Amino acid sequence: MLSGEVAINLIPLPKKKLSKNDHNYNQLVFALEVLKLLAQRPYSREELASLLLDFLESKEKSVEDILQKLTRTIRKLRDCGFEIRSAPNRPYELIESNFPVILSPAQRGALALAAYFLSDMGFSAQASQIIRIGKLSEADLPTGVKVNFSPPVDYSEDKLEETVQKLQERFRQRRRYTIRYRSSRGNEQNWDCSLSELRFHNGVLYLFAFIPDFSPRFIEKRPNIEQNLAFRVDRILSVRAASEIPWGLFNFPTIEIHYRMSGPLGTYRPRRSNERELNRDPDGTFVEIATQEDYLFWFRQRILQYGSNAQVLQPTWLTQQIAQELQQGHTRYQV
Repeated sequence: MLSGEVAINLIPLPKKKLSKNDHNYNQLVFALEVLKLLAQRPYSREELASLLLDFLESKEKSVEDILQKLTRTIRKLRDCGFEIRSAPNRPYELIESNFPVILSPAQRGALALAAYFLSDMGFSAQASQIIRIGKLSEADLPTGVKVNFSPPVDYSEDKLEETVQKLQERFRQRRRYTIRYRSSRGNEQNWDCSLSELRFHNGVLYLFAFIPDFSPRFIEKRPNIEQNLAFRVDRILSVRAASEIPWGLFNFPTIEIHYRMSGPLGTYRPRRSNERELNRDPDGTFVEIATQEDYLFWFRQRILQYGSNAQVLQPTWLTQQIAQELQQGHTRYQV
């Protein structure tokens, strides 16, 4: 042996024998990891076993009989009240969790308020989920807040929920697709949709979509804001499969509109992210605003509700549209 060297005997250490507490602890950690994975998305038995195998190896735990461990754990979780759906050739899917949630009074109040809002907006199933998660009672519901969204339907109905799920799948695919839609007059038509999203406006849930084949009336250059259309979700009859054609757009076309607020609204200050102030009278008699809008119909609705206290300055063709609508309203009210 050379000077300064240290002799090391490589004698294998005996395996640590797990105590009952260690064994129970490992079972708990394993069960929590199963729940954590299923909370992300459904997994097949083989996918779940593979992920759990990696998890156990990272913790330097035994990986023997992983499939049997998984089966036993799923059974125990179901016995504890966790609803986990599975079937032959189908993945494990966590339907409802029964995990205890401990909330402060402020957190309970916040959840109750959210459930109240969702319920009045027409999302009763989602509101019920929040109430069950927080184990809320009538005493937790807000008494000093009143809302009135008055949705046309309950969006939790099975058919509407299926429509929303299909739309969300099309959004993820980012491929053009077709919807069958019934208008307010009862006319049915197919619409070829590109870039799309869901929007909740004035108590109604809409599919907001760019329609590549729509013919604009006022703007020649394409793509443009006139090709952005809104479809009430409760009037969509069917959502068809995605095509192979990509959306091609990453953002909805917009247009810059200038308008003036005056009279009682002369002190208005922009609060929307798409607005900026152009000019303000020092005496507070008027303020001029520039806004980037992506849907003209909703903008016209908002401006018209202000009556003579709002004036569209440009573009000129939109100014003429608003003036014509106000004139028609004035004519109807003439005695």
